[in-house]
Amino acid sequence: MALDTNAIVEQLKDASILELNDLVKAIEEEFGVTAAAPVAAAGAAGGDAAAAKDSFDVELSEAGQEKVKVIKAVREITGLGLKDAKGLVDGAPANVKEGVAEDEANKIKETLEAVGATVTLK
Repeated sequence: MALDTNAIVEQLKDASILELNDLVKAIEEEFGVTAAAPVAAAGAAGGDAAAAKDSFDVELSEAGQEKVKVIKAVREITGLGLKDAKGLVDGAPANVKEGVAEDEANKIKETLEAVGATVTLK
């Protein structure tokens, strides 16, 4: 017995969502499979990628026009002295903080951008 694939597809086009849902349930029960398995596997793979990125590096890409304000902000964020903070800003692009949580990284980025710096999260 050969399947008439075209006829099946045509019937599926005319089916309602409820009928399609019932069909999926019947196939799952009859053959012992689940339609959710491929979705779960894709979700797990995506979850690993998201879990791998739980820490960020905040990079000062450019100091911008207000270099003094950026130096002050870097001092507040890092606790560095004036000379070290100025060296970091002058050496841009440079990492301001490494391995910080996403929320903290976004706060640092907002703080630095508010004083005119260009910041990249990596």
